[in-house]
Amino acid sequence: MPNIVVDSTLALAAKETKSDFIHVVAAIIWHPGKSNTLLISQRQKGKHLQHHWELPGGKLDSGESREQALKRELREELNIQIIESKPFMQVEHCYTDRNILLDVWLVTNFNGEAEGREGQKICWTSIGELDDFQFPEADIPILQAIKNSAIT
Repeated sequence: MPNIVVDSTLALAAKETKSDFIHVVAAIIWHPGKSNTLLISQRQKGKHLQHHWELPGGKLDSGESREQALKRELREELNIQIIESKPFMQVEHCYTDRNILLDVWLVTNFNGEAEGREGQKICWTSIGELDDFQFPEADIPILQAIKNSAIT
């Protein structure tokens, strides 16, 4: 069972120093005009967990803050610029070949129109339709938290 830390700044900062985990930022991006609709993207062929759907984001670069990484990743992958975001939760997950620390942020305001700039498929989907997509194991507690909370 993954360790879930919800909105704890102290825990978020402490987790950044864990060297055996790959630190990944991910975004819950709410559609500006559709209630309870968020953006997901599909992992490309050749990547870990290829063809699974996920929340957009990526790895932190050396010396980068979590927020800087989130802004960079969403600009590079989706061509959007974050205006408002805040930490939502963190999930640690150990796959057989790697350990992941997912650092999840809520993006409630952004500029631009999302597009898959790296050839990945993207999809706006309602919370109720999330079960229709295959997600990596590490994402399951995040999806459950989305379904169980009023974070739109």
